[in-house]
Amino acid sequence: MTDAAPISTRHDATSLRAEFGATARLGVPLAAANLLQMAVYAIDVIFIARLGTQELAASTLATSTYGLSLWCTLGLISAVAPMAATALGRGRHAVREVRRSFRMGLWLAAMACLFVMAICFLAEDFMLLTGQSAEVARLAGIYLTWLAPAALPVLASNVLRIFVSTMDRAVLATWITVVALFVNAGFNWLLIFGNWGFPALGLGGAALASVITAVVVLAAYVIVIQSDRRMRRHYLFGRLWRPDWARLKELWRVGLPIAAITLAEGGLFSSAAYLMGAIGTLELAAHTVALGLGALCFQVPFGIAQAATIRVGLHNGAGSHVGVHNAGLTTMIVTLGFAVLFAAAMLGVPKLLLSIYIDVDAPENAELVKLAVVYLYVAAAFQLFDGAQAVLAGLLRGLSDTRVPFVLAVIGYWLFGFGTAYYLGFHTEVGGLGVWIGLAVGLVITSILLGWRWHRRESLGLVTGGV
Repeated sequence: MTDAAPISTRHDATSLRAEFGATARLGVPLAAANLLQMAVYAIDVIFIARLGTQELAASTLATSTYGLSLWCTLGLISAVAPMAATALGRGRHAVREVRRSFRMGLWLAAMACLFVMAICFLAEDFMLLTGQSAEVARLAGIYLTWLAPAALPVLASNVLRIFVSTMDRAVLATWITVVALFVNAGFNWLLIFGNWGFPALGLGGAALASVITAVVVLAAYVIVIQSDRRMRRHYLFGRLWRPDWARLKELWRVGLPIAAITLAEGGLFSSAAYLMGAIGTLELAAHTVALGLGALCFQVPFGIAQAATIRVGLHNGAGSHVGVHNAGLTTMIVTLGFAVLFAAAMLGVPKLLLSIYIDVDAPENAELVKLAVVYLYVAAAFQLFDGAQAVLAGLLRGLSDTRVPFVLAVIGYWLFGFGTAYYLGFHTEVGGLGVWIGLAVGLVITSILLGWRWHRRESLGLVTGGV
């Protein structure tokens, strides 16, 4: 059965104007969904903070552990995006090929969730081995035990989110995340404190609220897919039990390096927190606040990178070299435009941005604010490169090129980034500022290396035949 791609990849879509429109249709809703997801996590912090300092510390430690393992597995399943987009761009047997990729994507989500759950169940022992407080580790273990079942619906939902985005329905992801925001807030209020006759489960209630929210989100994606005629015809959930070993193997081949890149980048920023903690408590607090703002800004280029993967995959499947070029040029222009705005805000009104997290006028926060402002200045300097490396990785992913970018990311993030951070942080007088300079160096080198590979994509044979 043949089927035309739902997002045009020929004729008008090869023009820059049409590409800007298509990128906006995909990138804006995905970036908005990412920002809303940050708000969902913020709600957890707001409610848990009312339980006490130890509970907040335990949840922070737990979500860091859960988040890094989940982040890596999300990278693994994101392999379905370029494979499905390429099939749609090719047109021939598109429905069947997309169905094969997403069905095995759901299988991959089920397999990956076992890894995340294992990390959750073993986390308390690991925390004790690394010298964490016994009580904090105990509370974190309780939280993660309750939270572990959320891994499956979260991962499956992300597979379906990629599907609706590939079908040019990315705005649905935004609205479903809005639903998640209200569901999470409501069940946190009910289950943490025992309102309306519900049991007061404390930290366990916060985790259970996350599980319920994940299930609701998964159900919402299933409903919207089954309610849409064009998406329903792909018959994603029929005969879901039937294996397709060849497609599953291909997903592993493409997805493992993506997960490894995610681990390399996430590991660099996580290790930076340990370096800052070794330098001093004040430096760690300032780092946490400044990095929180950086993570918030990163959600926009991350959403554009997701759109870039789909756009490049569609054009590559159609054999349109011009389309691939325009998709890359468009997403880079949009990303760098946002990066300039974020950098200007960090340089112009740093205290206003910091006030999102702390009281910048409180005398006891004076030294914290002073350090955080310095770190924000460095963050402003690397905004262009942070956005560029995210989108370049997404563009290469659209060509199913993931192995070499992983090697380049390790070189950039760890050889140059971590090496610089460690040396400047502990062998010079700059201290915490040196760690942030190291982060900047890692992002700059990685973006240059990935940019070189994207520029050489045709001579390296990464693009399919066509014009």
